[in-house]
Amino acid sequence: MRDVAERAGVAVVTVSRVVNGIGTVREETAERVNAAITAIGYQRNEIARSLRPGQNSMTIGLLLGDLTNPFYASLAKAAVEVANEAGYAVLLSTADEDPEVERRAVGELIGRRVAGLIIVPDQGDHAFLNEINGHDHVPIVFVDRPATGAEADVVLVDNEEGGRKATQHLVDQGHHRIAILVAPSYYSTGRRLRGYRKALRRSGIEPDNDLVVTLRAGTTEEAEAATRTLLTSANPPTAVFSTTGFLTEGVLRACRELKTSVAIVGFDDFKLADMLPTPVTVVTSDTEELGRHAANLLLDRINGDDAPSRRTVLPVQLIARGTGEIGHP
Repeated sequence: MRDVAERAGVAVVTVSRVVNGIGTVREETAERVNAAITAIGYQRNEIARSLRPGQNSMTIGLLLGDLTNPFYASLAKAAVEVANEAGYAVLLSTADEDPEVERRAVGELIGRRVAGLIIVPDQGDHAFLNEINGHDHVPIVFVDRPATGAEADVVLVDNEEGGRKATQHLVDQGHHRIAILVAPSYYSTGRRLRGYRKALRRSGIEPDNDLVVTLRAGTTEEAEAATRTLLTSANPPTAVFSTTGFLTEGVLRACRELKTSVAIVGFDDFKLADMLPTPVTVVTSDTEELGRHAANLLLDRINGDDAPSRRTVLPVQLIARGTGEIGHP
């Protein structure tokens, strides 16, 4: 506020009145203050008044994707547990793949003087973080996906290796016509598709573009319809690799409706997957470890770790339960 006041040629109390919308300030003066705010990039600190001089914020911001996705719920739970054990509260927000909502949410969290941010970035350019965070220098850790245009720590799962493992497992059961359903997650499923193609080529099988189905929204209903189309085609696949838990559910629904026995491997485990009549084979990662690792890395940064940005890739494993072991008919 002192910087804004100096630039606008007014008293700090005048800046306070403009920012908080209290008292009377001449229109010309308010315009000068707002111009200074824009030039400097000042954001009102929502909780500064509750902090004594010299105190640090004991709050962390957590900005996730779709909270109806069990993957993000599990990640959040683990990150919150780590933060709470260290004495930090967590402010949770969601952008749900909307760049404008994400930008606004980041600005609000920084404005509330969080000590650090864990972000699941959307598909857009994140250079805006350099502007929003330029004055505060709040530590940031990206999780599940990297971000473009911003340098920070990132914690990922090995999506490409997961796609390779799933596909290779189906090839090992004798399948050559393996379909893949790809959800539009802008990074993760793209790497899973890359692993799929790599496994096929290494096995001497040329990928068939007719068996690669990229969905618009990645919903269960979309996956069900796409699977129904694939399995009723003139030359149907004998196996399906679904790249998210939502898609796996759609594949299973279509197979039940058509009374078709097809090999299935899904990416990400889900509740009751092991309790179905034919338990579902999945490639999975330790989602809670993803959240824990991101939170611990952020706490290290908050506590002064200034080493170069790190990229951590956590392993995946294939759990063979039944659907992925259905051999070529």
